[in-house]
Amino acid sequence: MNADLERLIALQKLVSAAHDAERRLADEPERQKALEGRLETARRRLATDKERLAENQNARRAVEKDVAMHQGRLSKFREQAMAVKTNQEYHAVQKEIGFAQGEIKTIEDKILELMVEADDLTAAVKRAEAELASEQKTVEAERRAMATELEAMKSSLERIAAERAEVVRALSAKALAIFELVLRRRNGVAVAPARDGICTVCHVRLRPQVFNTILRNDQIIQCDSCQRILYHVPAAAPAASSSVPQSAQ
Repeated sequence: MNADLERLIALQKLVSAAHDAERRLADEPERQKALEGRLETARRRLATDKERLAENQNARRAVEKDVAMHQGRLSKFREQAMAVKTNQEYHAVQKEIGFAQGEIKTIEDKILELMVEADDLTAAVKRAEAELASEQKTVEAERRAMATELEAMKSSLERIAAERAEVVRALSAKALAIFELVLRRRNGVAVAPARDGICTVCHVRLRPQVFNTILRNDQIIQCDSCQRILYHVPAAAPAASSSVPQSAQ
């Protein structure tokens, strides 16, 4: 293979690796934001469940006050029933007693409903607390992994920069100039393989004589369409069969 072409292929791989590492580093704030968003969702869910439980408890206290009020009225009516002197007064007091008992029964049913609901809400709060604790552990683990990855990316960029400088020093000025010009114009991809007579990046079919020259990998050839430097990767040879013919018996 042409020496400059081989170096350009290596340089392109370094440029692409550096781009990927830089993109990962640039994405780090958004990834951190996404992790915090997951925690915030779990916190809001817990806060909502706690608020609903508090509302249930407040409603139950209010209803229990109503029960106490009606029980007080019931006691008063029962005392009055013992002091009445006429049947009309007695029936009137009994009517009030029946009404108070009915109110108490209705309110006690409501209290029972609130108690059942409170059990469900308490269970929901416990689940939300467990989910938040689990999410906190998961997010913390992901943050540690992210920190390790970022350090690896920074180290990788330093290594790539050193290797890139070494490759650039070995390149001819003309080959480097072509590479850098195409790199700027073609979104960071200046070198690409050609396969089956086609540039694998712009997908334009190459002239047969151009592709035949590329097959030899002995000079720098650019795509007529996108101007990228093209090279050919020979197809891998098929694995040799490991079967051994059996001897005639």
